[in-house]
Order: sequence, then C-alpha cells, then structure tokens
Amino acid sequence: MTETETLCNGKWLRLKRRGRWEYAERTNPGGGVMIIAVTPEERILFVEQYRPAIECMTIEMPAGLVGDVASSADESAVDAAHRELVEETGYRAGRIDFLMAGPTSAGMSNEILAFVHARDLVRVEQGGGDETEEITVHEVPRREAAAWLIEKINAGYSIDPKMFAGLYMLDHAALFAR
Repeated sequence: MTETETLCNGKWLRLKRRGRWEYAERTNPGGGVMIIAVTPEERILFVEQYRPAIECMTIEMPAGLVGDVASSADESAVDAAHRELVEETGYRAGRIDFLMAGPTSAGMSNEILAFVHARDLVRVEQGGGDETEEITVHEVPRREAAAWLIEKINAGYSIDPKMFAGLYMLDHAALFAR
C-alpha cells in the first residue's frame, strides 16, 4: 500500500498525496448534501450566489456540508438538508427523502455528496443564507427548469452540472425509491 502524506491542512479541506496522486480531503466526516426542493406549486428552488473559487455567479440547488455546525456534528444528510434548506431558502420541508450518495469528483476529492428530495415545503422565514452568504432564491416552474438553467448559462452564470442530475432524479424518482 502506498503511504499517504498530508501536504496542507485547512479548516474545511486537507491537501493530500498518495503516491503521485494529489487530492483534496474534506475534514468534515459527513460530506455534503444537495437538496432537490419542490414547492406544492411544482416550483423547483434554485439558489444564486457568488463562488470565490471560480470567481463567478452560480446557480445551484440548495446545498451544504453535513456536520459543519458544532451542535450538529453527528447529523445525517437528511438532518443537514432540513437545516440548510431553511437557512438558504427560508422554506421548511414536511418531508425529505434520501435518494443516493456518491463522489463529487472522484479524481480530485474524497467528498461524498448525498442527494435528497424535499417536499411539502412551507415558507417559514426570509432565507438568503447565514451571515457569510448572500443568496438569492429562484422559484422556477418544474417544467421550465432545464430551459431556465440553459438561459442562465447563456447569460454567463456557472451552472453546476449536478443540477441536471437533480432534475433527472425528479423525473425518475421511482428508480431511487428505497
């Protein structure tokens, strides 16, 4: 077995090398969660925010780290989704179902991302993120979501390809039922 070397430690990431391979390691054990949130009116929630790593405005589904809050260090992906959904969008979900989990970029990071489906949404507060975030919430009719995302690409936004995976999961929910 090849020895693993830590090259740099950060608060949320660690840069490591195993043989010739360098990769980023998440320091939170829970990974991330992406929330496919649909309102009772069949509108999908997207969030818009500036991402310093790519120096660009992005459109994403609500998401966050699992276990990144000290009081919730042992939370599940579903628990984190409940917390992040309210924080980012102002909506509370009556029900959140786990769909699947997998690597975000297996060649560059050990991060595992869980996809969940949030429904029975009720607006409970303003949303917009915590004190470190400036999030704009978009409610897009489900039937128009893919075309809306393409319009945003053409307008210069960075669109996470996982948005299209989330739309696929909505359209094929029976495949992911447990």
